[in-house]
Amino acid sequence: MIPSHKLHSGDEIPAIGLGLWKIDRPAVPGMIRGAIEAGYRHFDCACDYGNEAEAGVGFREAIKVGLCKREDLWITSKLWNTYHAREHVYPACERTLNDLGIDYLDLYLVHFPIPMAYVPFSERYPPGWFHDPAAPSPKMQLANVPFHETWRAMEELARSGLVRNIGICNLTTGMIRDLLTYAEIRPSVLQVEAHPYLTQDKLLRFCKEEDIAFTAFSPLGSLSYVSIGMAGPDESVSEEPVVQQAAQRTGKTPAQVLLRWGVQRGTSVVPKTSRPERLRENLEIFDFSLTPEEMFAISALNRNRRFNDPGFFCEAAFNTFCPIYE
Repeated sequence: MIPSHKLHSGDEIPAIGLGLWKIDRPAVPGMIRGAIEAGYRHFDCACDYGNEAEAGVGFREAIKVGLCKREDLWITSKLWNTYHAREHVYPACERTLNDLGIDYLDLYLVHFPIPMAYVPFSERYPPGWFHDPAAPSPKMQLANVPFHETWRAMEELARSGLVRNIGICNLTTGMIRDLLTYAEIRPSVLQVEAHPYLTQDKLLRFCKEEDIAFTAFSPLGSLSYVSIGMAGPDESVSEEPVVQQAAQRTGKTPAQVLLRWGVQRGTSVVPKTSRPERLRENLEIFDFSLTPEEMFAISALNRNRRFNDPGFFCEAAFNTFCPIYE
């Protein structure tokens, strides 16, 4: 049995899910089916991942052959940056639902606090980061959309029944404090990067005090970022002696130790894998515990090292300086 975290809506989000970022589109239906067979019920999708239609194929196939029912699944998706204006939020959610082949989302998150100029579906979908990729010097085009406008539209989605819970990604404590001053429907979940090199202790504590569930993306650290030049090969937290020692003591892999650290501190984790054999391994983290000393030692690895930082990658990859963190 996979434990879950109860949200203020009364719904429960499973403590581990499968992240679909960077999974090649042709492989997605098979990965979805394999994950459901292995025991996954929580799936982390997004418009920007470019594979929601393929994920929909996987969900429909799994339901059709009786591996699960729709109500057994927790399906998260995310509102992309180009759809922050109030009039674009509902159509963006409908497009995601269409692609996924479902009639409601368990959770819909604002992907980044980075409003960008609208790109019509007919022009390009998903729109990505460049406003005009064919321009001689393509750049992002930011838009003056206040976050409260986007959140009001998210609340309308929740009231409509298309979305059961709404939440946020990549927001800081200060941004969440501001959101809570006007939110009529409070965010159920915050999803941010978190791993032993970026423990986010204050943010996690704040979320617990405000009854906002905390989901960690990239819970294994740098693994997804080396191949795209956003991390160095020497930045592997799984090679740290304290992680290796805990793995030896428990008879588990370093990856399982890192995922266990994440769930044991009270967060959900959404590791990504493109390897079917890793699906079951990543789930097998609920039959052991780390000692208080191991938890402390792993947490002490914190370097405040953020791999997914728009303040760096937007300028490097999209010719636009766009920081959101200090």
